Amino acid sequence: MKYYKLFQTLFLLLFTLQTFAQVYTDKIVGKKNKAAIDSLKKSEWPYSLPIWGKKVTAMGYKLPYAAGVGVNYFWQKSELVIDNLNVGFNGSPMVNLDEIVRFKSTTSEAAVVNVRPDIWILPFLNVYAIFATSKPSTQVDFGIWIPDTTNNWKEIYSYSTKAKFNAHSIGFGLTPTIGIGGGWMALDMNWTWTDVDATDKPVYSFVFGPRFGKSFNFKKPDQNIALWVGGFRVKFASATKGSLALSEVVTGGGNDGSKIDAAQLKVTNGQQQVDSWWNGLTPPQQNNPVNKAKYETANRVLTAAGNFLNTAEGAINNVSNSTVQYSLDKSVKDKWNFIVGSQFQLNRHWMIRAEYGFLGSREQFLAGLQFRFGL
Repeated sequence: MKYYKLFQTLFLLLFTLQTFAQVYTDKIVGKKNKAAIDSLKKSEWPYSLPIWGKKVTAMGYKLPYAAGVGVNYFWQKSELVIDNLNVGFNGSPMVNLDEIVRFKSTTSEAAVVNVRPDIWILPFLNVYAIFATSKPSTQVDFGIWIPDTTNNWKEIYSYSTKAKFNAHSIGFGLTPTIGIGGGWMALDMNWTWTDVDATDKPVYSFVFGPRFGKSFNFKKPDQNIALWVGGFRVKFASATKGSLALSEVVTGGGNDGSKIDAAQLKVTNGQQQVDSWWNGLTPPQQNNPVNKAKYETANRVLTAAGNFLNTAEGAINNVSNSTVQYSLDKSVKDKWNFIVGSQFQLNRHWMIRAEYGFLGSREQFLAGLQFRFGL
């Protein structure tokens, strides 16, 4: 008997709640609503889901329709951090470029359309599937840097490129909920796998979005508006490997070639300066660990920069038939950002919602339409 009382207490806490950007279970209270409360308690939940729907209705809770289908538009722009970069051209062995390539900024942007069917398994637990298509792009600004004899680094080549992709995603999610009074909390989380045409395998990501809000009823039955605030945290697999047609990331032609020629000349001049400095040192000075480290670092970096520029020049001169292979580790600059949102429920079948995320290095917007029905 005490376990039944425990479950009853949990229901009282959990069922007064709106799920993130979807629907809410309404506990009708107040003396002026006594007739509605009595009517609800005497009614019988006519559907199979959610589980315990009949018991919860008898306790005086008005449940949402268990099944729904939502169509959402989602736009996001965020800064990325890239390291462990390896690049090769036309199937040649990839070379690590961490020592010579520095990223000024890397920005990912995506417009996504997804379809999200969902079911309330329990009155406090919603589960859903995700089917999405998107056109992501990545804007990359980077430079090639080399050291001089005083161990000061200078940029000899800079480039900006934007790669566009096609992607398709599939995934699933769940939203456990808890509510007290008229306020509610929803802990939305989902796992997705995105197949991008430029990567070797689907990219895994996990999104966690806690929301805290309150719904406000209108005079018209079953019509309300909800407002919420919360957070958005994203994490995805860091390792990425793939191949692109070089024509998708460079413009080709004389401008790219002339920039590489100028950079190669700076590498040649840098190597001459390093050799001249080293040859001008006495044997004891050459044996000095500090000077030896400077010399070895400069030679290693200048050789890597020269080899990379020579290979890149050959590929760019035949840009229409060249490919670039890459592998890298990526992460979002800021995992968290702040969100605000609202939903207008026209009736128990139709809902419209919008949400905006900001702060940190990520900005996002979501708009969606949902239809619900009994099951």
